[in-house]
Amino acid sequence: MDATETFWHLHRGLPRQGPGSDATTQRLLSLVDPLPADGEALDLGCGPGRASLVLAAQTGLHITAVDTSAELLAELERAAAEQGMAERITTRQASMDALDLRPGSVDLIWSEGAVYLMGFDAALRSWLPLLRDGGSFVLTECEWVTESPSMEARAFWAEYPAMRTTAENVQAIEARGVTLRATYQLPDSDWWDEYYTPLEERIRAFTPANDDERAVVAVELHEIEVRRRCAEEYAYTGYVITKG
Repeated sequence: MDATETFWHLHRGLPRQGPGSDATTQRLLSLVDPLPADGEALDLGCGPGRASLVLAAQTGLHITAVDTSAELLAELERAAAEQGMAERITTRQASMDALDLRPGSVDLIWSEGAVYLMGFDAALRSWLPLLRDGGSFVLTECEWVTESPSMEARAFWAEYPAMRTTAENVQAIEARGVTLRATYQLPDSDWWDEYYTPLEERIRAFTPANDDERAVVAVELHEIEVRRRCAEEYAYTGYVITKG
């Protein structure tokens, strides 16, 4: 297999493609201002759609789940059908930074673990106008939780130079003229229970057969080991924002 095929071999069918949990999704949803009995929600960078399924089950909103991966969207479609929610969730293969939607047309915007792909400020700038007045925006973002990260942690996150602290992101939110309702730091179990542990088990059961496969395995194991050694230096934080 080449590198892309190897990556999907290791990741295909995992419960999640990043840190999170249904409990965290439910916790963040409980902090959102009252939602309309019906309306529209966006789940941006939805991956296999675990958040979309929770939102569909616990609100009256119609969910549009957006991701660039047709494979992950297909996983969500199968899960939605199995759970009797196919009519509540529409999938859309698109980039989060190329949404063609009418301003003020959405009641809830949700994004878990995907904002880093376009940057925190860019997400606020691009997505907040899509919300109706009084609408809610919930996202989780990886952040430094120390003022002096180790060289190892900084090297790992070098591809995301815009990564900031919670205080810096709170300041960016407040500068947009919206209301920050709550913040919530995801527990360490959200990294392991449904993401790193099942991923590591799959890696350990896989025998690389060529240099591409070995390179992918090395990258994945390095990410897991950095988390083990540097867990006190970075975390995901959830933000609950109201427009207006």
